[in-house]
Amino acid sequence: MSVKIENINKAFGPQQVLRSVTLDIPEGQVVGLLGPNGAGKSTLMKILMGLWRADSGNIQVPERIGYLPENNPLYEEMYVVEYLRFMADMTGIPGSLCPEIVDGLIDKVGLTPERHKHIRELSKGYRQRVGLAQALLGDPQLLILDEPTTGLDPNQLVEIRALIRSLGQERTVILSTHIMQEVREMCDRVVILDHGRIKADKPINEIDDLEQLFHDSTNGRI
Repeated sequence: MSVKIENINKAFGPQQVLRSVTLDIPEGQVVGLLGPNGAGKSTLMKILMGLWRADSGNIQVPERIGYLPENNPLYEEMYVVEYLRFMADMTGIPGSLCPEIVDGLIDKVGLTPERHKHIRELSKGYRQRVGLAQALLGDPQLLILDEPTTGLDPNQLVEIRALIRSLGQERTVILSTHIMQEVREMCDRVVILDHGRIKADKPINEIDDLEQLFHDSTNGRI
């Protein structure tokens, strides 16, 4: 199912955070929301998740949505497999199916060597994998990732980028970032937000110079 966003507006008091945002994202596309801090990326994602209500406009999203927030809250005292089975139960997955589904996700995101460790023992990269596995519980049609590579070292970056690209082959993925390299490495399409407005929306393969497009978009030239 595609994602349709029509003329979304959102304000917090006198601050207008989103201004007439309209997007149509087909199924199976990885879209990068690129923009400076405060551009409205996280606000748009939370509205898509149903965590916040837009002031006006219409949204059409799939029924099944997975979400990885930027701070990736986890129960650090739990073992990886224990935590994911607990979250599977919270998601409503029948108990008889939990072990098979969780084991499949652990393998899918590359957590098998860490499955019996406490989450507090994991590196930042492996914690992100736990967050991704949790987001994939329930087999979401739409996966929303808020700054999914923040704080990762170079080796972890390569692995998580590859993982996100592979996930995008099976479902629609929307990810936010302020790092242009992340968009080039992971996305089919870039949407540049600045001061709550869409300033550019293009397929990656049609962009010769992403840095220049970003500069022009966020400095009033587009």
